[in-house]
Amino acid sequence: MWEAADVQWWSRKARRSDAIDQLFWVDGDVPVAGVLLTSWADDVWQCDPIIVPGVTTPSVDQVWAGALVQVGRHAAGSFGVPVRDDDRRLRELVDGAGLVAGERSSIAWMDATERPRVDLLPEGFVLVDRTQRPGTPHPMRHRNGDQVGERLRRCSSYDPALDLAIETLDGRAVAYSLYWFDPVTQVGLVEPVRVEDEYHRRGLARAMLTTGIERLAARGARRLKIGFESPPAATLYQSVGFHPAARVTFYRGRLDSR
Repeated sequence: MWEAADVQWWSRKARRSDAIDQLFWVDGDVPVAGVLLTSWADDVWQCDPIIVPGVTTPSVDQVWAGALVQVGRHAAGSFGVPVRDDDRRLRELVDGAGLVAGERSSIAWMDATERPRVDLLPEGFVLVDRTQRPGTPHPMRHRNGDQVGERLRRCSSYDPALDLAIETLDGRAVAYSLYWFDPVTQVGLVEPVRVEDEYHRRGLARAMLTTGIERLAARGARRLKIGFESPPAATLYQSVGFHPAARVTFYRGRLDSR
């Protein structure tokens, strides 16, 4: 479900879960499964049981049992578990633990060979990346805190040339997006994409997105991934060539409900 960069993106803010020793299973020196706990707010946690594809030991049941121990040890209040709709066994386990299905999201993919041409920005706007704005306040700070730039730089998959923004001619940032390249899997992740409300429907998102995709392909990405929830996002991403591949349901519950 997740790429390495997905998890690194979550670290853009300081979280209570930063201090947690996360649980992993190893085969020799190689990690084969794990449980990731992420605190999105003081009383809202996310639990991700993860098993490397093709691994038979530990089983899904064993990893889920470890996940419940971790939740009981560290998480407080409500917690959620994202489950792909085609992961039948994990869905059975979360149902059995009393968690309730909630919001849904989608994952879409594109082969880099099918990427679209780069769209031009409309007049009055300029696209920049963080190599051109070193030391300046990061445009994501308003939603992610003043430390977001510093925290992103700590991520091994972060590349300032893939950290894009669109500015007005007077230097105001009105859109931003991040692109992550994993040289091991040759996957490029798009996360996040944001255009300020008053600048919607001007072609900014598409111009920024097609530029970022082109830069990922130039880095060596062979496949590209994006996640989304809203119908407008689905329309935009499919218009540039992303194909929905999986649906994810977040199951939620509380410690006192199990």
